[in-house]
Amino acid sequence: MAEYRIEELARVAGTSVRNVRVYQDRALLPPPARRGRTAIYSDAHLSRLRLVINMLDRGYAFAHIKEMLTAWENGRSLADVLGLEEAIGARLVEERPVVVALSELRRMFGKQATPANIAKALKIGLLERHGRRLVVPNPALLDAGRELVELGVPLSEAISLAGAMQDDVDHVTGLVVRLVRKYVLDPRGPDWLPSGDELPYYTDLIGRLRPLLQSVVMASVARSAERVIPEVLGDRLVSLAEEQARDGRRTSG
Repeated sequence: MAEYRIEELARVAGTSVRNVRVYQDRALLPPPARRGRTAIYSDAHLSRLRLVINMLDRGYAFAHIKEMLTAWENGRSLADVLGLEEAIGARLVEERPVVVALSELRRMFGKQATPANIAKALKIGLLERHGRRLVVPNPALLDAGRELVELGVPLSEAISLAGAMQDDVDHVTGLVVRLVRKYVLDPRGPDWLPSGDELPYYTDLIGRLRPLLQSVVMASVARSAERVIPEVLGDRLVSLAEEQARDGRRTSG
């Protein structure tokens, strides 16, 4: 389970530390855990924070949000409520962000680790700036980018590809999640919230949805690769085979 300090929680949720403190003072967020004087927040807090922000954006007042959240929690175990919220906010793949020095980026990407490319990576979230540090939130994407550059793809193109792919994956993910919402949640009505007995079922549903999404995307990519790789590279492979055949005939002649 991910852990956040208040600055990290605010950044990931797209709000300010001041707003987080306001929501906490109004009891819209559960109290954080404490390590000495440091407040530690979880994925459940992140999910609740995003819910509060969403309801505020839809025009709900603080009092109404508090009333709805209280009504939801009444008669239910707080552990059950937080379990559902953690399932909603949890990460599918638990990757630990890594701090990377500018010198390390230059070692990996050489002269292509330019200020322009770093700014581009920061803009689309491949890199994050924490004070003077650069943080890689998804190291697997950094490794994939390095492999593409080693193959000869310009770093700027690899960064643009990552941004475009994220938009496409967001679209596919949204299609699946909205389908589940349409046929599983929406029939219960716009103001419905799960009862205490229903919480474990919906917690399990959310937990199953994440690996399902991963399977859908991975299976689609695998199927697409089988079709697209021959289509895009097939003519070059045929040309290469013909050239090798001609070289073989010249050598034998």
